[in-house]
Amino acid sequence: MTTMTTTAAKAPSEALLLEIAAKHFHSIETLETQNSDRLDFHDVAVWAIRAALEAAYAAGHAAATKR
Repeated sequence: MTTMTTTAAKAPSEALLLEIAAKHFHSIETLETQNSDRLDFHDVAVWAIRAALEAAYAAGHAAATKR
C-alpha cells in the first residue's frame, strides 16, 4: 500500500464529502469520529455504497474537466 499526498486543490471539500454521505447514507450526520460504535459504524446496503462512489467519481470528474 502506498501513501498518496494530495494538495488542497486536489482534495475534495469536507462539505462535498458530507453532502454525498448524507444523501446516500441517511443515518450519517457527520464524518468526524465520535468514539462511539453506534455513531461511527453503520450498516449500509451495497447499492448505497455504489451510488455514493458513483457520485464521488462524478464530482471528481466534473472538477477535473473544469480546468
